[in-house]
Amino acid sequence: MAQKATIYKIELSVSDMDRHYYETHKLTVAKHPSETDERLMVRVVAFALNAHEHLELTKGLSTDDEPDIWQKTLSGEIDVWVALGLPSEKVLRQSCSKAAKVIVYPYGGRAAEMWWDKLKNGTNRFDNLQVINFSETDTAALAKLASRAMNLQINIQNGDVMVSVNESVVYVTLDTWKGAA
Repeated sequence: MAQKATIYKIELSVSDMDRHYYETHKLTVAKHPSETDERLMVRVVAFALNAHEHLELTKGLSTDDEPDIWQKTLSGEIDVWVALGLPSEKVLRQSCSKAAKVIVYPYGGRAAEMWWDKLKNGTNRFDNLQVINFSETDTAALAKLASRAMNLQINIQNGDVMVSVNESVVYVTLDTWKGAA
């Protein structure tokens, strides 16, 4: 019998001084049986980094033709496509043709670096693509914060990200490997 997703209830307060965005989101996140706490927390931080009233978590790992997070226009076009991990060049190409803006958040240390070394030259033609890496140390620290019911506070200022749950605080350093043109 297949395992079911684990449900996480997250109250996410975002204070993004860089974009002047201050809002609290009540998220119900389904963690796929194959998903790690690390990936779950990267997904939540990626949501906060792109927070908007129309931003949505998708089915994620359960679906091949959807990103992890997206924002659609009122007419249904995909405005922002957010993917986690190490997508193939084919997936990047398809994503960039479907959305106005594509952001990939790789993580995983050396594996992410090897993935980017292999793909970076082929991504020059995608003006709407951004690639922003999470360090392995930061994602490991984020994973330790995960619990089924969380009140997360994420503060963003000058590109610095502070994630706090109760008394625990993790500072996340983002490394931009490719910025949008």
